[in-house]
This record gives sequence, C-alpha cells and structure tokens, in this order.
Amino acid sequence: MTPLTRAGSDPVVFADRRDAGRRLAAAVVAAAVDDPVVIGLPRGGVPVAAEVAARLGAPLEVIVVRKLGLPRQPEVAMGAIGEAGVRFIDQMLVARAGVSSIELAAVERRERQNLERRVARFRGHRGPPDLTAHTALIVDDGIATGATAAAACEVARRFGAKRVILAAPVGSPDTIRQITGADEVICPVQPVRLDAVGLYYRDFTQTEDDEVARLLDAARARNSS
Repeated sequence: MTPLTRAGSDPVVFADRRDAGRRLAAAVVAAAVDDPVVIGLPRGGVPVAAEVAARLGAPLEVIVVRKLGLPRQPEVAMGAIGEAGVRFIDQMLVARAGVSSIELAAVERRERQNLERRVARFRGHRGPPDLTAHTALIVDDGIATGATAAAACEVARRFGAKRVILAAPVGSPDTIRQITGADEVICPVQPVRLDAVGLYYRDFTQTEDDEVARLLDAARARNSS
C-alpha cells in the first residue's frame, strides 16, 4: 500500500526529543488519527512518543526492533529484525558489501539477543501490546534508512493493528516514499538531503534504558488512574 505522506519543507532544529515530540504531536492531532495506541521505538523514539501519547491521552507501548548493521560499517543497515519473528534483509546490499552467510548470522544472533533483553527490560512479564481494532501509531525520533521502521510496521500488523501509521519529526523523503507496511506517514520535516537525524537536534544525547523504562511506567500509571 502506498503511504500517504503529510510533509513540510522548512528546516527545523529541535531542542531535544521532548521538543520534537511536542511538535510532532501537533501534526498528529491535525491528522485526526483514530483510536491510536502510540508505539515508541526504543530507545530514542520513546521520549518523542511519550509526548505524543500525553497530548493524545493515548496508551504508550513499545515495539522492539533492531538494525542489522554491516559487519565493517555497523551504522549502515543491511536489514532489521523485530518481535514476532519479523526479519528484513537487503540482499542486494549484502551481496554488494560481500557479507558472508556466517557474518550475517553472527550479526543477527547478536542483535536478536539485544532485542530479547530489551523486550524483557521494557515489558517485564507483560505480553506484547494487543493492537486488535486499534491504530498503531509508531513513533521514532527520525527516519533515515527506514529498515527498523519497516520492521516495526510489520510487527504491529502481526500484533493485530487494523491500521499502521508511522510518525517521526524528521525524515528522508526518499526513504519515506519507499517504506512498506505503513498506511500513512506523518513527518513534518523532510529535508531534501538528510545526512543524519542528529543534525536536526541541538541535544541528541543517547537515550538510556532507565529513561525508557521510566517513561513507560509513567504512561502506564497515567492511563490506569
């Protein structure tokens, strides 16, 4: 399905992820998203998602996905994995980079362990979010290669989402056009060239696991009160 993209072109630098989340929330409100469950992508997407969930008065959950980086260039995604057995591999890039099946398996094994550790850390004994009859509003702090975003969209569908919307404060328009799995993409800032998501934040300090857990606990407490 071809995503409908809501875009803006003015260059913006966000103060931090919370500021980005507040600005993204305004775009989401304007989009009139129906019956959403806000899904943050750990780690950096969760502070952004927390602001969106608070503005919407919606539940905040996580879906854990992991980028599979090239063995000699780990910042370059050759694929991604996610919960529920989701797996995407860019076979053309793998072949072009000369990645052997042994190297690919080693990267995937390591990232699968990291994925399972984070699921346990952020969800504890709770099962995966039940998205049946809900719109999964998947939020990240930016869209660069789109590998993890595509994986998260597929996980949300396997968790029962009736509709999947991907939202991020900033993203590459070329990548957004190619993302599969999302019914709609909300991305207010789409520079012609996106060299790095972090360049659009004054403070792009790494989000720690403890902060993710704290934001999730606070959202759950708010929604249960």
